[in-house]
Amino acid sequence: MTELFQYAFFRNALLGSLLTAIACGMVGTYVVARRLVFISGGITHASFGGLGLGFFLGVNPVVTAMLFSILSAFGVEWVSRSRQVREDSAIAGVWSLGMAIGVIFIFLTPGYAPNLSAYLFGNILTISSADIYWMAALAVLLSLFFGFLFREIVCIAFDKEFALTQRLPVRCIEYVMMMFTAATIVLSIRLVGIMLLMSMLTLPQMIMNLFTSSFRKIVWGSIVIGFLACTAGLALSYFLDVPSGAFIILVLVVAFLGAKAARTFTTLK
Repeated sequence: MTELFQYAFFRNALLGSLLTAIACGMVGTYVVARRLVFISGGITHASFGGLGLGFFLGVNPVVTAMLFSILSAFGVEWVSRSRQVREDSAIAGVWSLGMAIGVIFIFLTPGYAPNLSAYLFGNILTISSADIYWMAALAVLLSLFFGFLFREIVCIAFDKEFALTQRLPVRCIEYVMMMFTAATIVLSIRLVGIMLLMSMLTLPQMIMNLFTSSFRKIVWGSIVIGFLACTAGLALSYFLDVPSGAFIILVLVVAFLGAKAARTFTTLK
């Protein structure tokens, strides 16, 4: 394994894993606490429409996927507030629309079809220096936002009605967190892919929630668990020559089952 550190792509993969774990740790804890996992899934699959549009226009697909995801997130938030359409129905519509648009634009793209497997199932070794810079910027912005407004975020995550009575900027924070969720999803696609990304936003938090209910501890623990899972998945994929994204999620699932068994055994004892 030590000889792999000589290669820039492997160093980028590790650094990308760390930055992704930081972003997913913070955003995922908020998503799980607010019970917005289904929304994150809708945004994840809606981003496929942005990817297809980027391929069709010949521009960076990550940029168009980012815009598409943020607009989808804001759209779901606005529709759910209007009470005219149920939130789950709006999410399902955005989910299906994004996938349909992506398929259409990719089919219409002239020339060779793009390599979709890296976006659907992830390929951590394809992370470039530009991806690292984007993830670093996102991690810094998230850290600053959580650092300055941590109490408000926790209050909104657990009791939105109480936060409104305290005159907290609930709507503003909700929209900003939706934007951060969309950005984290799009920039993490290269790591585990669209099909598996929801697990990075939920499984580390589920593992930590077995042992603590502290929002702060869940955030920090999720970051550590996420990075360790990425590192283990990357190592296993190297030795077994299998896709890294799938192995990262497999490691997280095994870790969750092991933590659940340990927690059950300790409780019975």
